[in-house]
Amino acid sequence: MVGCLACTPGGGSSQQALHDGVALFTQYMSAERIGAIVYNGADPADDPRWHASGARTRAEYGRWCRHACGMACLQMVLDHRDGYTPPLLELLHGCRAYGGYIEDDSGEIRGLVYAPFADYVRAEHGMHADVHPHLAAAEIPDLLADGHLVMASVHREIRRPDLPAPGRGGHLVLITGHEQGLIRLHNPSGHTPNARRASLPIDVFETFFGGRGIALRTR
Repeated sequence: MVGCLACTPGGGSSQQALHDGVALFTQYMSAERIGAIVYNGADPADDPRWHASGARTRAEYGRWCRHACGMACLQMVLDHRDGYTPPLLELLHGCRAYGGYIEDDSGEIRGLVYAPFADYVRAEHGMHADVHPHLAAAEIPDLLADGHLVMASVHREIRRPDLPAPGRGGHLVLITGHEQGLIRLHNPSGHTPNARRASLPIDVFETFFGGRGIALRTR
């Protein structure tokens, strides 16, 4: 866990819908190393805190953490609901058992696969989950106001929103609020504190947004 952003569900309109108090979890155990990993080619397996992920070995952690943005989002949601979350790799391997991650014959990893993930969350964590294969940014505030947190597919470079978006989708962030035209999100691979807890104008967010996501009901 990398800290907390305190809040309580509030609002009930498209103008303001907030889930405060959602703690921030990252997919890399040492948040201060994220910049070196994502921009300078550092090996995540060199993280001295790798064992906090629940991995059995450094190699296991180094292989899977790059694909664990969705599991870090799930950690945030579970912690928000329960005050506790299992370790990152425990969740990931639980999700794998439902088909949420797929390894091909060459060992390449594909995932997170949304429908099996939703099945896993419902069955193992008792949480209502809706897959939205076609989701408009304008629909997100109503989902938030209805008691959901939203895992949204965005381009990973949303961590640098001052630069033009190089694409849409491929990385998951957790949307925790909408207020005065701003989308508030927690980014599991943010390389700075401001990138990890970001508030972006909705039109900027849309340039990175892949138009799909998963809504998880927390109340």
